[in-house]
Amino acid sequence: MKLSDYVAAHGWPRTYEAGEYLFRQGEQDGSIYSLQSGLLKAYYLSEDGKEHIKSFILPGGKIGSLASCYQGEACTFSLVCLKPSALVGVNFSDLNEASRSDPELSGEIVDFLLSFGIRKEMREYELLCLSAEDRYKRLLEHTPDLFDLVTQNEIARYLGVTPVGLSRIKNRIS
Repeated sequence: MKLSDYVAAHGWPRTYEAGEYLFRQGEQDGSIYSLQSGLLKAYYLSEDGKEHIKSFILPGGKIGSLASCYQGEACTFSLVCLKPSALVGVNFSDLNEASRSDPELSGEIVDFLLSFGIRKEMREYELLCLSAEDRYKRLLEHTPDLFDLVTQNEIARYLGVTPVGLSRIKNRIS
């Protein structure tokens, strides 16, 4: 069975308003979500209340907390809608179980998890090895539409700089 067929048969569509959470850091959530329309923000909140943006999820993107889905632990990040959003959720445990007896479904899940891992690896590389200016240029190159969808403060938090630092970067590049 194709993953899209599984989602069509077993997924549940949901709509959310801007500002609504799918889950919060510290909660348990066993679902994987596919964004049909809208915009999501995944972020970590440090003990001192500082927000660190992990990612923005655009339509077609998929996200879930694997620590929570697979290991039953608390979500390590929060997932909030920045725009009104339509999603389809699937229960990860059910999907995982179905994949064990279906090679086609299993292969698609492996492909999904590999692409998920590659995105995480690239994000870590950007944060650990690239300068803030290079991260900004890379974001402009790969996701230029994002700049019209989120605030400059959110762009700054995603890049790991202050809003003033982002302004300086933009001035240097212009």
